[in-house]
Amino acid sequence: MSELWQLGAAELGGLIQCGEASSREVIHSHLDRIDEINPKVNALTVVLRESAIESANKVDRRLKRRENIGPLAGIPVTIKENQDLIGSATTLGLKPLKDAVADTNSPHIAELLDAGAIPIGRTSMPEFGMRWHTSNALIGATKNPWDSTLTPGGSSGGEAAAIASGMSPLGIGNDGAGSLRWPAQCCGIAALKPSHGRVSVASANKTSQPIPFAFQLLGVHGPMARKIADLRLCFRHMCANSSGDPFHTRAPFDGENLKLPMRVGIALTPGDREPHPDITKALRTTALQLEDAGYVIEEVDLPDLNRASEIYTQIMSSFGRLTAETQRAPVGLISEEYDQFWAEFFEPWEAAAGETTHDPMMERAVIAQTWSKLMDKFPLILAPIATQPAWKTGSDLDREFNTTWLESIRSVVAVNLLGLPSVALPIGVVDGLPHGVQIVGQRFREDLCLEAAEAVESRLQPISPIEPRL
Repeated sequence: MSELWQLGAAELGGLIQCGEASSREVIHSHLDRIDEINPKVNALTVVLRESAIESANKVDRRLKRRENIGPLAGIPVTIKENQDLIGSATTLGLKPLKDAVADTNSPHIAELLDAGAIPIGRTSMPEFGMRWHTSNALIGATKNPWDSTLTPGGSSGGEAAAIASGMSPLGIGNDGAGSLRWPAQCCGIAALKPSHGRVSVASANKTSQPIPFAFQLLGVHGPMARKIADLRLCFRHMCANSSGDPFHTRAPFDGENLKLPMRVGIALTPGDREPHPDITKALRTTALQLEDAGYVIEEVDLPDLNRASEIYTQIMSSFGRLTAETQRAPVGLISEEYDQFWAEFFEPWEAAAGETTHDPMMERAVIAQTWSKLMDKFPLILAPIATQPAWKTGSDLDREFNTTWLESIRSVVAVNLLGLPSVALPIGVVDGLPHGVQIVGQRFREDLCLEAAEAVESRLQPISPIEPRL
């Protein structure tokens, strides 16, 4: 029989609900795993040991009294440190914010807690969440459990590493430029980037800064897990509360039935560069599994991909700061490594904006129309996450690398620009390393993305959790 820490969230919930395992046993199994693994991987910044045990005991007492408990009751969850959890610091990966304890839960976190989820720890992220590798001055670098010389991704790299190594069955991260999907690719797990407006990004915490327009438009909170069923379970308990988010939309979880067989467009060469051969292999493997499940696969070109990346960059550059004057973080606020990263990244980032438009939202709407026409024919798009595998740590401290990196994630940021849902799913191991792809859907059709991802998952062998190879 598998250890409890090896099971998925839905499996654990089923065991707790039917009395085959207590919530206390589940929580202690994960706490023991954290004690063993986190000193090696450095993914969790804080372990919420006492509160997690107390919450588990409450769940067990309620079950003993035969009371109804929530659908996530007793299931441990980890939470990235840029989301508010009462009694825990929302650090944004910044050392000066290590004592910025939240007095209010973020709306989606409050909903998860109402459904019974038990926070077991907070996970690391790069400073401000503005890097594709997870390291900060608070705790240092997070290790990729598959290979410590490679990045675990960012900015939700702490979550991805924790889930891949069995410290958590379920995590909550966010994605403004692939920050859920890229770490999922690096660490061999699954993630759901919901549609824009699905999950509130508002914050009522008194110590929180206002949310810049770019992050309101391009960023979204989402779940990470090892299994697609766990993404679905968690996602259904994150979307109800707007808390003042002007973009929040209460759309049904299950959309209208579409004509079958469903057509899936596969983007084998998005942008100007051929993907790494291992990425192409993962795409073709996924296509074969989808065909076996009854989907029809046809190669497509993603329209206006380069311009979509440029418009994304212009919006984030112009409207991703608290003030017009903010360009570089003040000395002492960030680590030397992050400062070095930004010094080597700034020039490629400016160049990636392309020709400046007087109205980026107008061009966004035009690009959205071209994608909408494509997706009327192909309700799902199979595409790379990044067109290259997890890279050696320190690679993003090189200016030339950053230019090629921005080119490799064009299909990722186009999804953010257009507010589309996407599921990242692992597709096997090549030369000892995991590889993954994304399945992109029409807005508010997370259900189609999840169904397709689950069809692929059911035809492949699971690749995590793993023992860290450090």
